Amino acid sequence: MQEEKLEQNQSPAANEKSLEELLAEAQAKIEQQRDAMLRAVAEAENARKRAQAEAAAGQKYAVERFAEGLLPVMDSLEAALKSGDLSGIELTHRQLVGALEKGHVRVVDPKPGERFDPNRHQAMAAVASEQDPNTVVQVMQKGYQLHDRVLRPALVTVAKALENTAGNPISAEDPN
Repeated sequence: MQEEKLEQNQSPAANEKSLEELLAEAQAKIEQQRDAMLRAVAEAENARKRAQAEAAAGQKYAVERFAEGLLPVMDSLEAALKSGDLSGIELTHRQLVGALEKGHVRVVDPKPGERFDPNRHQAMAAVASEQDPNTVVQVMQKGYQLHDRVLRPALVTVAKALENTAGNPISAEDPN
């Protein structure tokens, strides 16, 4: 019986020790998880900062290739202006058109009779014309678009319906 009491006395001590060990293990595990969480948060913050820096550099130098394509055009234009040679200016114009095409800039130049498109054209005037209403009569200035985004709309004159000067304003038919 005394042995049983001794075993019982030792058991609680052994249990307490294992509880202390369990507590220490749990605290160590919590500390490891806390450390891992702080590292993950720091890594996410670093990734965010890297992405912001890359986006800023991308925006800053986005037109670099386009600008490089325009430099020879500028050189040719300056040389043509110094020489006063018109053929040099025509050559420069062709170079500029080529540089714009490489940069995916397209001309918006509607032809007379083409339907007015408010997304690509800007009506500067409406004139009475034999053409269908809401069609382009004249282009005052070409427009340009980059891919599918309009940089500058084409400035156009648009046809409006001819006014009925004689007879019933509601009907275009002659009463005779």
